Amino acid sequence: MLTRTMMVTFVAALTISLGGIATHAAEWGLKKGSIELASPARLTFGPEHVLLIGDAKAATVYAVDVSPHDVDKSRAKVSSSRLAEMVGLALKSKGPAKINDIAVNPTNKIVYVSATVGDKHLLAYMSGAKIAPCPLIDVKMAKTTLPNVPEDKITGSGRRKGNRRLESITDMAYHENKVYVSGLTNKSAPSALREIPFPFVGQAADANIEFYHGAHGRMEDYPAARAFVPFVIDGQPNLLAGFTCTPLVRFPVKDLSKEMKITGTTVAELGNRNRPLDMIVYQKNNKHYLLIANSARGVMKVSTDKIGRSDGIKTRVSGGGVAGQTYDTIKSLEGTTQLDKYDDEHAIVLIGDKLSVVPLP
Repeated sequence: MLTRTMMVTFVAALTISLGGIATHAAEWGLKKGSIELASPARLTFGPEHVLLIGDAKAATVYAVDVSPHDVDKSRAKVSSSRLAEMVGLALKSKGPAKINDIAVNPTNKIVYVSATVGDKHLLAYMSGAKIAPCPLIDVKMAKTTLPNVPEDKITGSGRRKGNRRLESITDMAYHENKVYVSGLTNKSAPSALREIPFPFVGQAADANIEFYHGAHGRMEDYPAARAFVPFVIDGQPNLLAGFTCTPLVRFPVKDLSKEMKITGTTVAELGNRNRPLDMIVYQKNNKHYLLIANSARGVMKVSTDKIGRSDGIKTRVSGGGVAGQTYDTIKSLEGTTQLDKYDDEHAIVLIGDKLSVVPLP
């Protein structure tokens, strides 16, 4: 948790405008509007300079033009505590600050940060050593609201007590003019992967999913995917999704539009008592890898060799064991809670209170 002393510089910048008008705003159906975030935002990038923002409590995905004029191409290491300070000062908040998500604009390498200070949720951007607010008032934007989401209320008891609406959006990704969203629905089999056309026109596909969970020895259709990435296998797009306790499951994108429950292929069991926090895919030495940050099992560099095989894990993997895709644990990235691909050779990682650009392992 970030303390008050960590909040000293983020707020003065909250009055600074990003500047710049996206040249493709009209192309993507973006019009002038404003956003007030109701919950910690999930972030990913769509087409050029379009930042996608997922607000779970509002059950809404926003698309915002963030094309700035000032781009500092340096890659200065920036402490997230400095971000927290600036947010706290700007909002005159005495509450703790938290960094929720990060996303890199692939066009100009500007880094966007979702932060919460007290009960306020906001965005900032970093261009080199500069930190500034990402305005959400009178911006070029569009939005789509998810159907069939859980009620916005506290349910359950003990460890299961919570507001399931906050899991209506657990992660997002963009691929070939489609926005993919993982999360829970209000259906009896609540785990879902949604496919939303972009621009936000037409009907979104809402696929309920299930998979065999080796650590539990059973089929499951109730946990939300915590992190996922699009990945092309034999010319066909798939989503590789990680769930709590920690199966890695493959879902062909072509199946998501079907009005039926989709059964994924479990390609790895990566150990129990663990939750995937973030995930990217990258290429090195002509091979593709997943890089997965975890709550309890460090950062895993997972091989994608033969990940498209038709058979998956269908028997119990007991005792916290692992099976399927092989991986290496990257000791130098221990403690990573957020990550994103920076370029073909680097990732940006949040470790403790420091946000840094590091070589891809």
